[in-house]
Amino acid sequence: MTFDPLIITVAPNGAYKQAHDHAAVPLTAASLASTAKSCLEAGAAMLHLHIRDAQGGHSLDVEGYRNALQVVKAAVGDAMVLQITSEAGRVYQAPEQIAMVQALRPEAVSVSIRELDQPDIGEASLAAFFGWLERERVMTQVILYDVADLQRWQTLRERGVVPEASWFLLFVLGRYTTGQTSNPRDLVPFMHAHTGPEPWAVCAFGATEHACVTAAAALGGHVRVGFENNLQLKNGQTAPDNAALVGQAREAAFSLGRPLASAQDIRQRFGAA
Repeated sequence: MTFDPLIITVAPNGAYKQAHDHAAVPLTAASLASTAKSCLEAGAAMLHLHIRDAQGGHSLDVEGYRNALQVVKAAVGDAMVLQITSEAGRVYQAPEQIAMVQALRPEAVSVSIRELDQPDIGEASLAAFFGWLERERVMTQVILYDVADLQRWQTLRERGVVPEASWFLLFVLGRYTTGQTSNPRDLVPFMHAHTGPEPWAVCAFGATEHACVTAAAALGGHVRVGFENNLQLKNGQTAPDNAALVGQAREAAFSLGRPLASAQDIRQRFGAA
């Protein structure tokens, strides 16, 4: 079987992790830049980043994002795709999330269909937003927490609410399980339900992250690893940094005979080059 190059995305901080969780969680633009560089060297071609406000909380501040992106780009140049999050993080509502993305116009963004498909948005506004993403060629990854989310996405696509474009799906494994512990078997329902053309990736919670991303890579998917979801190596020990988790994913790819995608490969695939 021939696989396309594996996209390794690193999610180094998330909306909630703090220094007391792990000293290497990057919370500033400078630490994000340093983390990005080390993860690039370890094999990641995409960075999924969150920023913090002055109190250390989750932020979708446009100027904060612009500053962080500038600092990170100075460290890695065009060698990484820089993907921002639009996550609500228990702070923001759908109109604010959409407004941020449109004001920033990032190269890449992740959006949760569960968070944006809300009554105060409505399908007309949802269609307008996804149409804007397509026209502006913003590389968009759609976060799906379970099969119901995937089925809703498929319905929106079938009805034309979401236009034809190079969308990228992220299957979240184990988000609503007891203790947020993922299992490679959590991927099975997604695989059965996914009938569309979109490429997909997985992220997973806890020390089984590595087993989950290895299964995804073996089945032709892509992977996201990092401290946002997991702090442990596959042997159960605490990872020294995000790059160590990326390195594990790289080794799994090589063991499967699967090459790694570069940032240029990603841009060409998703029409952003």
